[in-house]
Amino acid sequence: MWSSERTMRLRLKNVVGGAVVVCGIVSVVMLVVGQLNSGGNGGRGEVLAAAAEAGFGASGYRSVRGGSGLDVGLAGGWERGPRSLAYDGSDNLITFDGRNTLEDTNLGLEEDVDGDKGGTHYSDERYRGLINTLVATATAKSPTALDDVFISVKTTKSFHKTRLDLILKTWFNLARHQAWFFTDTDDEEYQQKTGGHMVNTNCSSSHNRRALCCKMAREFDAFLESGKRWFCHFDDDNYVNVPQLVATLGNYDPHEDWYLGKPSIRAPLEIINRENISQRISFWFATGGAGFCISRSLALKMMPIASGGKFISLGEKIRLPDDVTMGYLIEHVLRKKLTVVEEFHSHLEPMRFVNTDTLAEQISLSYSQYGNEMNVLPIEGLDARFDPTRVLSLHCHLYPNFSFCPER
Repeated sequence: MWSSERTMRLRLKNVVGGAVVVCGIVSVVMLVVGQLNSGGNGGRGEVLAAAAEAGFGASGYRSVRGGSGLDVGLAGGWERGPRSLAYDGSDNLITFDGRNTLEDTNLGLEEDVDGDKGGTHYSDERYRGLINTLVATATAKSPTALDDVFISVKTTKSFHKTRLDLILKTWFNLARHQAWFFTDTDDEEYQQKTGGHMVNTNCSSSHNRRALCCKMAREFDAFLESGKRWFCHFDDDNYVNVPQLVATLGNYDPHEDWYLGKPSIRAPLEIINRENISQRISFWFATGGAGFCISRSLALKMMPIASGGKFISLGEKIRLPDDVTMGYLIEHVLRKKLTVVEEFHSHLEPMRFVNTDTLAEQISLSYSQYGNEMNVLPIEGLDARFDPTRVLSLHCHLYPNFSFCPER
């Protein structure tokens, strides 16, 4: 009798333990599926497309490949696998007991042939291997997607019909939900054209220091409110290569402090320390005319000094425009260095020197006019009478299927 009761208790204990394990596995799988479904703004279709490109099948299982150590396929590239997983040298992901994960573990179930273990139970090694595989998928660093990026474009009323029309016809179509225009007036026409993405900053329409810092302050606060991972600022004379922007950001962790851009000067800027005029302050800044990006981690450190309009006061204190004030805040005050990314370009650069064979690799490009001379890309395409800035031709070079592009 006592033996029978003991056996029943052991069986009940194993059944309960097995149920807990199964619930744990189901919970982790649900976490994995939830994480996959949350990526990007394109819904399930975009997630599955990205998953397929990265080696995920429709089932949601991930593919693996060999290499130096273990490489686990993720939507954002190849990430080093956790130490709890091993690589057997033949392109196979293995668990502790040397069997292939998922396919060959049979979920780690073993049958109690002798009947002395209380029925079916989980092998510790196989179970740990399965859980490690699922947790590795659920907790790996998620990739950078377009919807992780807040793109702000600084503009003014006088450039709505000229510069904004070019943007709306070209690269804005690739980032309709991510790009916002910060201007200095209400404009119902362009509010409709942008799908409600025009922001009246109520700043001055002039190009002076305070007006520029005012718009930048509104851009920065809007990014903080958005909850996005990256803040990328551009001017209204920039062409933004959206896919390349997202691909570049994928090389950096938004949970770390990153200030990405390119200076327009050959040496750090030196200014007088207004708190001690006998000292000089030296720092780099990314020129706003080429665009720059800031990670959310860094932006959160900037909040006490720059949010809520305090950025304007900082610009007034050092008496410098918005992009220089940004560099002063990040490099001098916070002691975080600018990471130079050569693929940002401003109108201050001679566009004729840009290698047109590498246009798809560039992040931003620009144009300008000095008197009768146009500073534009030397690219073939549409007639210069209809496309003097070469922005339309650039877009057709990258995306030839747009309706206004000539047949090749």
